[in-house]
Amino acid sequence: MPTYILGIESSCDDTSASVLCDGKVLSNLVANQEIHKSYGGVVPELASRAHQQNIIPVVNQAISKANIDKNQLNAIAYTRGPGLLGSLLVGSSFSKSLSIGLDIPLIEVNHMQAHLLAHFIDDCGSKPSFPFIGVTISGGHTQIVIVKDYFDMELIGETLDDAIGETFDKCGKMMGLNYPAGAIIDKNSKLGDPLKYKFTKPKVGGLNYSFSGLKTAFLRFVEKETKLNPNFIQQEINNLCASLQYTIVEILYEKVILSIKQTDISSVVFGGGVSCNSGIITKFKKNESVEDYVSYFPKFEYTTDNAAMIAMVGYLKFNNKDFSSIEKGAKARYLF
Repeated sequence: MPTYILGIESSCDDTSASVLCDGKVLSNLVANQEIHKSYGGVVPELASRAHQQNIIPVVNQAISKANIDKNQLNAIAYTRGPGLLGSLLVGSSFSKSLSIGLDIPLIEVNHMQAHLLAHFIDDCGSKPSFPFIGVTISGGHTQIVIVKDYFDMELIGETLDDAIGETFDKCGKMMGLNYPAGAIIDKNSKLGDPLKYKFTKPKVGGLNYSFSGLKTAFLRFVEKETKLNPNFIQQEINNLCASLQYTIVEILYEKVILSIKQTDISSVVFGGGVSCNSGIITKFKKNESVEDYVSYFPKFEYTTDNAAMIAMVGYLKFNNKDFSSIEKGAKARYLF
């Protein structure tokens, strides 16, 4: 008998629902919240209100597009955390209610684990073998993880301040770019000189990261040059984007390579919204033979927050009969 899992994702500002059948995606819908662009970042209260408006139609469409009846579902997987608490509560409350109504198991999912396990979705091509180095890079997280098995993960490095995606967005705002700025910087960087401007790379011990110093240095540089030439940003936007992205990629790369050498693990698996950045992909793919590793990047539709990855984890947990209870609440901070 086929196993149908409904995944629900609501950790930040995207409301997503997906139906998987034995690891194959039948539907994966995402409702974006455009309202946050005018604020230059996600407003938690507005995000939770939008989730309340979106969740029923998104779930209904996901089930309809999967061409199944809701009574065929075997379990419901939902994001318990980490994320914005108000947003998580909308998804968790709805999932619990639907689980009770359909009398089927409820499965909690760690959002960051799901980003890495998205690689095991049926249509993702070659699958990484355990153990591997997991690198989660998004607007809210920058982590290096040893993944020994599906649910045996050890955090060995993380950002001490800003996340990598947050750095892209905040520096983009300094240049007057729209939110989210990561994709715009990536696009502009292809037209600029990555070595035109040099920015300081922070010195942080171990496998941890720090991006706040880079962000501050970038701000001071832009302010200094703008005083000398009010049109500096407009004239140098492509070179600024290219130089900034080059620096961020180098910071990320150096720590990941260090983790490979320290652990003697030669597979590197990326997950999260920033894993679609062309500079990161090019850097890691280009140097595979140099540093003797293999890198895996998710399909574009599984890089940003999506319910397919939540449903995938739900399917893996369903096979292990690893179910949750309705008493467990959403967790803004949810460690590996």
